[in-house]
Amino acid sequence: MTNARPTRRTVLFGGAALGIAAALPLAARAANPASPASPKMHVLKDPNCGCCTAWIDILRAEGFEVTVEASMGTALARFKTRNGIPRNMISCHTGTIEGYMIEGHVPVADIRRLLDERPEAVGLAVPGMPMGSPGMGPESRRDAYDVHLIRRDGSTGIFARYDAA
Repeated sequence: MTNARPTRRTVLFGGAALGIAAALPLAARAANPASPASPKMHVLKDPNCGCCTAWIDILRAEGFEVTVEASMGTALARFKTRNGIPRNMISCHTGTIEGYMIEGHVPVADIRRLLDERPEAVGLAVPGMPMGSPGMGPESRRDAYDVHLIRRDGSTGIFARYDAA
């Protein structure tokens, strides 16, 4: 009869193998941030807008896969209206992600929360272009602003609040 107790070497080797196996998906994701697990967003924006580009750069740095479509003037305004963005919620660019609209300089943490919670809503909006919101200058000089949840009936509510810095 053999001893069924594992040896110290078996335990150490097995634990190391399990650790490596568990880390492989994370290493693959780090090597390819645009993997299928990356959130995919499509953004319509004025091709000359630098703050929109800065916001997109922040999304990409946070692991989002972003495609960009040039749009401006009445075409962009019609797109916003057609997709449920109320006039008082409008900003400079509009993104679409997993069935939601993202209007303006919405922080990444709020987009991720929206995707985690999946509320019945059109999406999120940061109306205007508040100083210190993502893509709008340093956060250390941030104006107070709110992120609004746009409900399907057109009403809005506060989703997140950012105090002035």
